Amino acid sequence: MNSALQAGRDIRPLSESEAEVYVASVCFKTGPPGAAGVEVERVVHDVVDPQIPVPVARLSAAMAASPGPLPGGGVITFEPGGQLEVSSACAPGLPALVAATRTDLAAVAARLSKAGLCFGPMAVDPGRPAVRSLAHPRYASMERHFDRFGPAGRTMMCSTASLQISLEAGFDTPGSTGAVQRWHRLHNLLPVFVAMFANSPFLHGIPSGWHSNRQRTWLDIDPTRTSAVPRSEDPRQAWARYALDALVLCIPSEEACWDPPRELTMRDWLQGRGPRPATLADLNYHLTTLFPPVRPRGFMELRVIDAQAGHDWEPVTAIVTALMDDEIAADLAADACEPLAALTDPMRTAARDGLTNPVLAAAATACAEAALMALPRLGADATTRRRAEQFVERHTARGRCPAQERLDVWRRTGSWFARPEPDEEDDNAE
Repeated sequence: MNSALQAGRDIRPLSESEAEVYVASVCFKTGPPGAAGVEVERVVHDVVDPQIPVPVARLSAAMAASPGPLPGGGVITFEPGGQLEVSSACAPGLPALVAATRTDLAAVAARLSKAGLCFGPMAVDPGRPAVRSLAHPRYASMERHFDRFGPAGRTMMCSTASLQISLEAGFDTPGSTGAVQRWHRLHNLLPVFVAMFANSPFLHGIPSGWHSNRQRTWLDIDPTRTSAVPRSEDPRQAWARYALDALVLCIPSEEACWDPPRELTMRDWLQGRGPRPATLADLNYHLTTLFPPVRPRGFMELRVIDAQAGHDWEPVTAIVTALMDDEIAADLAADACEPLAALTDPMRTAARDGLTNPVLAAAATACAEAALMALPRLGADATTRRRAEQFVERHTARGRCPAQERLDVWRRTGSWFARPEPDEEDDNAE
């Protein structure tokens, strides 16, 4: 590759072939499975009146009232609608990751409580309208872009929250610890994760009939940047083609408007059809605007899981990590996922039906059992193991997902925010 590109310089126009080589070369930084990170994103509400808006300015003030870094090394960021995200530092393994993130989330929850705020229990804001409170030109341009595909884009930006888990790509070798094999295995697990952890049954204030409206929302916006990377024996080249064929979302500029020419793909821009020659900086920025279910960022970033209530981010993170990083559990999960090939549209089915679909329920149960057996091998502490067992007993083993628990609470109390009964809730308090 050209030395200027290797050095990250962008002083000259970038060619299409150079761009493809570059994207393919940086998508996987191969290394042994084990290291992991997590991004815990949550919708935030006012404690007294959960229906009033909580703009980013109020959130930012609440965090600034207790200055200083988070004790576990995580970073706080805010999403356009006022969602708060705690991004962990990369940890050497599951035990360290969980311990650091527990500490950070407790610190953030304490800051929110002092400001009269709290985390919401679901992955889609159940009642408040989707209103953007960040004025950055990136988000303004993003909003206009997604509006062309319908209202789902604003819902995604302003009303949804996810749990994103990042795992090492794996070795640059064949076999179960190889990056290509791990990439394929993670994609095979996607419908199971969507169904097993679905936690957003409400849309616009009422049950929609879908268990994961967050995933439903992602399925309804610009597919050039949100659909899965096509299956290929060479995921690096598949990702490079995907990235270059995606529409350009915005072009950073000193001007107020960052909107690109309509229907401009990155490949078009590299071929000279953009407002100016494309550079390496432009390409790198474009990569940050792509949101496939698994995004290769040197590591593999899993993006399909709904935000969870209370402590449930922890068992979910542990289960996902076990199914990928423990070789015995990974093999069992691969076998459990084989029947999913019979589903016509696995991701849409998973988002709509959750574990009421018997094929998904059977796969999820087998995966959960494999993960629970793997947690001691990964060094998970007693609290993590207990919370994972409780999660599986409360949900997966009964053919249920968290969304059904939220629907039960709503039907019983008429409230989106009431807590489950003690026997349902177990260890799920904030």
